[in-house]
Amino acid sequence: MRTSVIPSGASLPTLYRSLAGDYPKFFKMDTACRLGFLLAEMLAKEDTDRFTPRTDRAILFFSHEGSQLTDRNYAETIKDFPSPAIFVYTIPNTVTGEIAIRNKWAGETGAYVLPEFDGVRILELIREAFQDGETSSVMAAWSDCRSDEEWTAKAWLIERNEIEQIKELSL
Repeated sequence: MRTSVIPSGASLPTLYRSLAGDYPKFFKMDTACRLGFLLAEMLAKEDTDRFTPRTDRAILFFSHEGSQLTDRNYAETIKDFPSPAIFVYTIPNTVTGEIAIRNKWAGETGAYVLPEFDGVRILELIREAFQDGETSSVMAAWSDCRSDEEWTAKAWLIERNEIEQIKELSL
């Protein structure tokens, strides 16, 4: 199992430039999407077949806040002129779509909003993703964005042959 973490307050543009630098859409993303995108970049950088289309990798993201930060920002624009650029990010699963598009992964994607971090429950949902018989790995993340400077962001890349040894995920 590989993991990646982005500490709260880290410079996301600086991290982006060191990891990817070739996905200009990054600067249109909200903070929650940027976090997920960068967590995926950190995990996938070691893959030798990185941009080869595949259907066997699932992407599952979890949070408590969902897209509330961006929802609030979008609500502010409604007072004057609604911003379609912000509206794009007002659903929690946008980040899984961005990661799937970037990496050409067409496996299961999902975004779950939970009352709190629960490593046992998250692991149960990851195990369910392996039940389809095709999924060989799951990229999962807890990415909870409380503000543009404060978040909890950790991701795991779990292979099918590792899942039974893992008892619980932790932040």
